[in-house]
Amino acid sequence: MTTWPTRSAPIERAGEALRRRERIIILTSIAQLLNSRRFLPPRALGAVALVLAFTPAELGVASTASAEPLSPAILYDLVKFDASFNEAAYRGIERFKTETGTDYREFEVKSDVEREAVLRRFASRGEDPIIAIGFPFASSIEKVAGDFPKSRFVIVDAVVDKPNVQSVVFKEQEGGFLVGLMAAMASKTGKIGMVGGMDLPIIRRIACGYEKGAKAARSDISVLETYAGDTPAAFTDPARGAELARSEIGEGADVVLQAAGATGLGVLRAAADAKVLGIGSDSNQNGLFPGHVLTSLLKRTDNAVYLALRDAASGRWKPGTRLLGVAEGGIDIAIDDVDKPLVTDEMRSALSKAKGAIAAGALIVPDWAATRSCPP
Repeated sequence: MTTWPTRSAPIERAGEALRRRERIIILTSIAQLLNSRRFLPPRALGAVALVLAFTPAELGVASTASAEPLSPAILYDLVKFDASFNEAAYRGIERFKTETGTDYREFEVKSDVEREAVLRRFASRGEDPIIAIGFPFASSIEKVAGDFPKSRFVIVDAVVDKPNVQSVVFKEQEGGFLVGLMAAMASKTGKIGMVGGMDLPIIRRIACGYEKGAKAARSDISVLETYAGDTPAAFTDPARGAELARSEIGEGADVVLQAAGATGLGVLRAAADAKVLGIGSDSNQNGLFPGHVLTSLLKRTDNAVYLALRDAASGRWKPGTRLLGVAEGGIDIAIDDVDKPLVTDEMRSALSKAKGAIAAGALIVPDWAATRSCPP
């Protein structure tokens, strides 16, 4: 897959990752020796003394938590392999495991009661950091983080204000703008659509950005907008997604964006069946229906998870809110060999200019959540 470059490229460098892994292995081995409470032979003591003669800075790590091996855990809402948001997060923790050799625990949570119980179990076992994927975990994190103040928690797609919680949220409106630009340029009917999952500020951000991007390309474009429901179940109903997409297509939309999790798989299926174009979201869904998916809005939960773990391993982890957009490598679009025939040179040029302007701060895409409306 080829995606447009982001400023997060340095974290992709294999050499840096290898050096980091070597440092962690060295420090972890020392910690295990010192904590074993067994007598060490003189030769081993000499080796430990030699390594300890270096300062943490000379070893390239921070002096705080970096000497402690991580024992991370990750929780997914409902299913891990959803071909979307959760699966991208899984790729992020797998990447960290591949680079560092760090194993992890995971759990697919099916209910609110289970959500809090599993968080408590992981925290009581000493898993750290504990990463929760999705806004449904917010209230449970709020409770459990307060009861385990020495544990570190990360929640993706929601904000929890606790001194031991890092909240990772995204500038979804920027991705919406980019795919809206493409949708308007690809449309032949002058009408495009969007099917959202649960009616939430997160999804409204995408919808507003989608409309702004479309109108930036064609001022006369018409944008249809519908939502699958007002509970989390709205993200897990492909049949409902297909029904809403068929309705928009029946009204003349020939490009339909899905921002609905697993519900969106039905949207893409309906678009393919009607021989119009769909747009995927969260993960690269271009290959699900080749020739009928124009592009995918990438919400880089993989980068969110990887960066949180990288920072925890190097002693740079901090609580608070982390905001990721185009400039930070948190939002992108997927252009690959599958959708290449659908993407014109004009689209590529417009995308390049828009991404550059957004990253530089010259183009500010309105945030629906800031005013609870999409400005005209």
